[in-house]
Amino acid sequence: MSKVIVVGAGAAGMMAAYFAAKNKNKVTLIEKNEKTGKKIYITGKGRCNITNACDVEDLFANVMSNKKFLYSAFYGFTNSDVIDFFENHGIKTKIERGNRVFPVSDHSSDVISALERALKEQNVDILLNTCVEKIECEDSQVTGVVLCGGRKIEADAVIVATGGMSYQATGSTGDGYRFAEESGHKVTECTPSLVPFNPQEEWVAKLQGLSLKNVLVTIYDGRKKLYEDFGEMLFTHFGVSGPLILSASAAIKQNTIKKPLQMFIDLKPALSYEALDKRILREFDDAKNKQFKNSINKLLPSKMIPVIIGLSGIDPDKKVNEISKGEREGLVNLLKKLPVTLNGTRQWNEAIVTKGGISTKDINPSTMESKIIKNLYFAGEVLDLDALTGGYNLQIAWSTGALAGKSINKEE
Repeated sequence: MSKVIVVGAGAAGMMAAYFAAKNKNKVTLIEKNEKTGKKIYITGKGRCNITNACDVEDLFANVMSNKKFLYSAFYGFTNSDVIDFFENHGIKTKIERGNRVFPVSDHSSDVISALERALKEQNVDILLNTCVEKIECEDSQVTGVVLCGGRKIEADAVIVATGGMSYQATGSTGDGYRFAEESGHKVTECTPSLVPFNPQEEWVAKLQGLSLKNVLVTIYDGRKKLYEDFGEMLFTHFGVSGPLILSASAAIKQNTIKKPLQMFIDLKPALSYEALDKRILREFDDAKNKQFKNSINKLLPSKMIPVIIGLSGIDPDKKVNEISKGEREGLVNLLKKLPVTLNGTRQWNEAIVTKGGISTKDINPSTMESKIIKNLYFAGEVLDLDALTGGYNLQIAWSTGALAGKSINKEE
């Protein structure tokens, strides 16, 4: 039996503590917040998108950084294993659009309660409101941790699962990166990911609250296409968000982008330019004596009509039968390529995950143990691993946490 300390009671930390204790170790879980699972509580808009029920191979397809590193972790504790774990600890689950898995109750607090029950069942000691100042190492081997008050707790193994830099109000302030660097590990540049963008155009704010389904978004850096996908997006009081936009932030390497990006929204991707022109001609024919501002209500959400009219340059009071072919073609182009200038992403407090982190080159992918310091393990978002929305980032946390926990005193 080894004395194991897990730093950070988030998704990866709690799963690591559970499996380390199940492996007959004495485990202490240290959390600087007043409760466990603070970030889990807000995931999936408070419903907690536990994982994704796709094929395991598809998990890799949705990982944006270092996907090959996750082979042992994903196959060692699969998405099916995650669902079974929670079902076995009292959480009934359901599968929604995009194979997203949620608790039937739609309460993330139930997920946290299930984890706490699992930890209690394995006699894990939990220290809340306790801050770790540093990881103690001697002769390239971990010996314990030093708390912020100066007290040292000795350990045979330490798992660091402190999270990244996203949602800093939950306590993710980059402590794990400092611990890693102090013990000789490389930390790659960290940027916010799964985060909304700030647009340049003022009209965007007028569409606050409008969700667009089934649109095609394309983002360019000059002539270079960086991202294209079909789905749902949202206009907010500050800019653009929603699944398409968050995924774009994950796909684009923001630290390589220096100038504003150009985004185009195809509001009618199911129609070609010609088909849309014919559709508009039909709408105009049915409303030939109406003013332009009253003629396109079947084409667009009502909130969008004043914005599109303003951008089209067509006089809103102009009679439909007076609109020129050139003006109509300009309207078609606008609906197929609505331009938005992106000035960069929002800040860390709005990012769902961190892109970047402890270099996976310094970590053994079969165990999550450091290649530099013996018996020091890392799991979860603190590592240079990130994925798209849909439960994939939590799967990374569960899988890497489980692997780290299982690897301590693994019975040969």
